Amino acid sequence: MLEVIERSKLRDVVLSRLRKYIVDESLQPGDRLPTETELAARFGVSRLSLREATKSLELLGIVHAKPGRGLTVGHVNMDRVTEYLGFHPALQNVAPDVLIDTRLVIETGVLPHVAQRMSRDPAIYDRLDGINHDLRQARTVQRWVELDMAFHRELISASGLLPLRAFSDVLDVFFQRFRESIKKAEWAKGIDSHQRIIDALRDGRVDESEKCLRVHIESHRGRV
Repeated sequence: MLEVIERSKLRDVVLSRLRKYIVDESLQPGDRLPTETELAARFGVSRLSLREATKSLELLGIVHAKPGRGLTVGHVNMDRVTEYLGFHPALQNVAPDVLIDTRLVIETGVLPHVAQRMSRDPAIYDRLDGINHDLRQARTVQRWVELDMAFHRELISASGLLPLRAFSDVLDVFFQRFRESIKKAEWAKGIDSHQRIIDALRDGRVDESEKCLRVHIESHRGRV
């Protein structure tokens, strides 16, 4: 008896095969893909199933459909990837300790890159310092959360590692889940931690900045 594949699962199968085709053929942005008819025949699915899959990839910029030209490989839209990643159920159900560990891996990992870029572009320090200055003026939890998240987003962005913008969405989930912890946090200590981190990066003391950042992020464990 033939196994009946649910439509949603069929779409995922097509997505997987299409991604594999792009990788196996070493296709680059702008390269043309086979026609829908050819791809559907290659993957053994209907054109409708193929179209559903390509629409999903189109949203993320992985493929691009243009009338009269067919499908081409697109440039990934990192903003759109981030937007959809933030709603992924897996992120919403992650244990608090895992969220903390994820932040540690991502944020401490970018520090050497931030220090290198900061040495060439002082404006990076100025942006981070400016956010920290605004944090000193924060009077509500909502404003504090907005600025604290902005600081850590800017820290990741300052690495210049574009794909990490998608994973910085972990910050949104983190700050939502740790809102009570943030309320209990000693704001002055948090601001001082930020300042020590960016001052150390400016001076090329990456190990010191990493140590400060670890203590800063780890402080949430004791409040959840």
